[in-house]
Amino acid sequence: MKSGILKLTGAGIVSLGTLLATAQEPKIEKAEVEIDATKPAANIAENGDAPVVQIALLLDTSGSMSGLISQAKTQLWSVVNEFIAAKQDGKTPVVQVALYEYGKSSLSDDSRWIRQIQPLTRDLDSISKELFALSTNGGEEYCGAVIEQAANTLAWDASPKTYKAIFIAGNEPFTQGPVKADEACKAAIAKGIIVNTIHCGEENVGISTGWKQGALLADGKFMVIDQNQTVAHIDAPQDDAILKLNEQLNKTYIAFGAQREAWASNQIAQDSNAGSVNKDSLVRRAATKASANYFNANWDIVDASQQKDFQWSDIKKEDLPEELRKLTTEELKAHVDAQLASRTELQKQILQLSQERDSWVAEKRKELGEDNSLGSAVSSTIRSQAALKGIRFDVE
Repeated sequence: MKSGILKLTGAGIVSLGTLLATAQEPKIEKAEVEIDATKPAANIAENGDAPVVQIALLLDTSGSMSGLISQAKTQLWSVVNEFIAAKQDGKTPVVQVALYEYGKSSLSDDSRWIRQIQPLTRDLDSISKELFALSTNGGEEYCGAVIEQAANTLAWDASPKTYKAIFIAGNEPFTQGPVKADEACKAAIAKGIIVNTIHCGEENVGISTGWKQGALLADGKFMVIDQNQTVAHIDAPQDDAILKLNEQLNKTYIAFGAQREAWASNQIAQDSNAGSVNKDSLVRRAATKASANYFNANWDIVDASQQKDFQWSDIKKEDLPEELRKLTTEELKAHVDAQLASRTELQKQILQLSQERDSWVAEKRKELGEDNSLGSAVSSTIRSQAALKGIRFDVE
């Protein structure tokens, strides 16, 4: 596998949003399998026999990294959306995301200033919630230690066909701490886990402080960003229609279980969080919610009912919303089926509009002289590395 440094565009240092969109990689040939970009989330099992993509985000939350956290909040949906139209062996990959923070002084020194926020999960609303809850303060940034912990403790898939990658971002020397970063990177790639490094600062500093070397040792990419740079949002003619459909989509969810109200509220809260950044972030979240990778069988009875081991007899009346408790099992099943049909149609409309929007925004970016910028769905680093695992993308 090839390693190297990500070439910079424009004036040298770019933002995380631009970086994930503009990394220059060889063009991937169009997939031989016909892309079904309108396949709804409710029609895919939790994992089943679907291929898996696993991405761990390791974020420096020391005092100077507030800009990095702000950028990370906007990138979650773009990263996941990269795989909406992707196929491996004719099947849509399931995306799992893990989240760590490191280097914050309010964390425990017994943990080496590291906290696993979320393990590898498909629960994207929880990932989003945690990203928006992150704060920063000064501390000790131990890159080697957090890479070692992520590589050793996460439930990485054993298949050699699974794309497994760590993305670690920070600004202090990569070599700090009790665990040798180079050894941690070599140990990770020995398990098939790529380590990509993102230095927040000048390229020469990132090279001299070990960030490039770490990526080279783990078949990854070395990237340089300005964590404080903001990428301008471009309004698209499809935005309002997508957001209206997103509101309708939310109404197709039927929360069940003891914590049903909390789960349903969190879905709306993460819409609000995305919208608080800019309209683009909320529109991209809506596209994620319309895809196979927005999966909530743990609290939504519509998603849960599509699983092979689902039994209607297991549903307790007290776990349902009050207005549904009086229904017979057959009546409840008919209601859920109706919500599934409505959701499927709404998801299809959102994805079709999102595809049109992506094309429109990409053209506008070209007119403005911005090299793909936020108009690109996700990092070309992820595209090129996943392609080496046989994952094919709908690239024109």
